Amino acid sequence: MSFAELGLPAALVRALATRDITTPFAIQARALPDAMAGRDVLGRAQTGSGKTLAFGLPMLTRLVATKDRRAASAPRGLVLVPTRELARQVADELGPLAGATGLRVTTVFGGAPMGRQIDALRRGVDIVVATPGRLIDLMERGAVRLTSVEVAVLDEADHMADLGFLPAVTRILDATPASRQSLLFSATLDRGVDRLVTRYLSDPAVHAVAAAVATVESMDHHVFLLRNDDKVAVAAEIAGRPARTLFFVRTKHGADRLARQLRTRGVDAAAIHGNLNQNQRLRALDGFASGAVRVLVATDVAARGIHVDDVDLVVHFDPPNDAKDYLHRSGRTARAGASGTVLSFVLPEQRRDMQRLHADARVTPLSVAVQPAHGAVRAIAESGTPVPAPAPERRVVTADRPARAKRPAGRRPRPPQRRRPAA
Repeated sequence: MSFAELGLPAALVRALATRDITTPFAIQARALPDAMAGRDVLGRAQTGSGKTLAFGLPMLTRLVATKDRRAASAPRGLVLVPTRELARQVADELGPLAGATGLRVTTVFGGAPMGRQIDALRRGVDIVVATPGRLIDLMERGAVRLTSVEVAVLDEADHMADLGFLPAVTRILDATPASRQSLLFSATLDRGVDRLVTRYLSDPAVHAVAAAVATVESMDHHVFLLRNDDKVAVAAEIAGRPARTLFFVRTKHGADRLARQLRTRGVDAAAIHGNLNQNQRLRALDGFASGAVRVLVATDVAARGIHVDDVDLVVHFDPPNDAKDYLHRSGRTARAGASGTVLSFVLPEQRRDMQRLHADARVTPLSVAVQPAHGAVRAIAESGTPVPAPAPERRVVTADRPARAKRPAGRRPRPPQRRRPAA
């Protein structure tokens, strides 16, 4: 069915069409009818399955139809997400659609100026996309009220559980009206997510789909067996490839160190992890997405915000904790129907553990012992379609604002002295 046949307002259908979105993904086609009918929905879907529109479109449809006026500091729609990068991604996707219907979307997350977020809320917004910690801060300051929330969404609830956010999520949902509609999307129902479903969803419609992209079948899995002393040299050789490459490490310090080591070897690399402020994280991610930086080094927590379609190589520089993390890291490639390559660096003492991890992930990688300049290393280093360099920014000069005349060289004119009044 098309979006129009699913009952979306004409303004939303037109806004989707301008972005060449005409056919719903599986999770959208299944969840939209129930969500637009007002039912609570439990969606079992992986990242990349199209779930942002699966909850965003029915939320926008409901808020457009609601006659209530926008009120200061009292949003009517709430989307809770685990990370700031995901908050930004959701807002970027829903913002243009909301604008087409006269609705406003804002984001609330840590690492950004709280004053600006408070000002945006006071001006009145319809939908708030928030991380739990910052939203709690604003609630305690009285800067936001959740008593007008009509639709509450929990996106990637399993990852919020992994990060220890469930107590904050519970507190937030308890502050919303019991009559609200609840939409919860999660890849799994473990680590307490099932308790959220029982407590906050009423007779939910359940829709489960496989990921529309990033399946293990669409990736080539490889293992490089190597010595610890060769890891950085092999990584630098691979990082010099013309296409985007995403490296995963375990620690924040390790991300900074590897990015620095790659840069000293002539590779322009950026790091992204939880210790960076919001502007630093956005610069790193935007540079990677635009092609200004072809290599990104990330930790697992930061990985949730990396949604770039043209990543054809993921390198596990450090081994993941378990099969779930392996699949999630690997899922940053082979997106949007493309293929991709997943490469694991494995030291001799890690070999047995990685064999068990690959078995748990149901992956059979091709293993080869390598050293710098090995044929297998060169093959990957020469792979990939070159990323086009971003176009340089053009400076715009407006005709109604003439350029200021240059001051002649020399000393600056001294400001006129004020005379003291006579005594």
